[in-house]
Amino acid sequence: MLRVGLTGGIGSGKSEVSRRLVSLGAVLVDADAVAREVVEPGTPGLAAVVEEFGKEVLLPDGALDREKLGSIVFADDTKRRRLNAIVHPLVGRRMQELVEDVPPEAIVVYDVPLLTENDLAGMYEFVVVVDTPVEEQLRRLTALRGMTEQAARARIAAQATREERRAVSDRVIDNSGTLETLAAQVDELWTELTRRAAAPA
Repeated sequence: MLRVGLTGGIGSGKSEVSRRLVSLGAVLVDADAVAREVVEPGTPGLAAVVEEFGKEVLLPDGALDREKLGSIVFADDTKRRRLNAIVHPLVGRRMQELVEDVPPEAIVVYDVPLLTENDLAGMYEFVVVVDTPVEEQLRRLTALRGMTEQAARARIAAQATREERRAVSDRVIDNSGTLETLAAQVDELWTELTRRAAAPA
């Protein structure tokens, strides 16, 4: 099994890259999806978050108010670290469970937004970074996700810099151009990954 770490800043287009890799045959483990799963209503994860941050982070139906929690932790490094200390171990265990039955020849792509920030590059045989200029990230976050520029800048500032992500990468995918250009780069990447997966250990 070839373990590939995929990361990129918010608004970089990482999801588009992971979608294309899945269409080519990759097995995807999405850290964001797992992070939502481990704090669903009734889970020990949600109970721990509420104990730490109070019931004001819950919606009326008892689900986690991710926007509310995000506004708290992205404005305070200490609180963000406290949240990560709760959620990350749960996410790690669940991600491990998801690949237990994967065939040995599989290429498993771990979509991990905070791979660089949490110093996780060493967990993967190959690290791919989706890179986009900050101004393009801002445009996407404000135009496509409806964020204010201030909120978008705060989210970007809370993540690793482009330079920090590039420093841990084995391959950088430039997503500042067209979808066709992006697709061609991902196809090229897939060729390399399949070659690596087939190589003797």
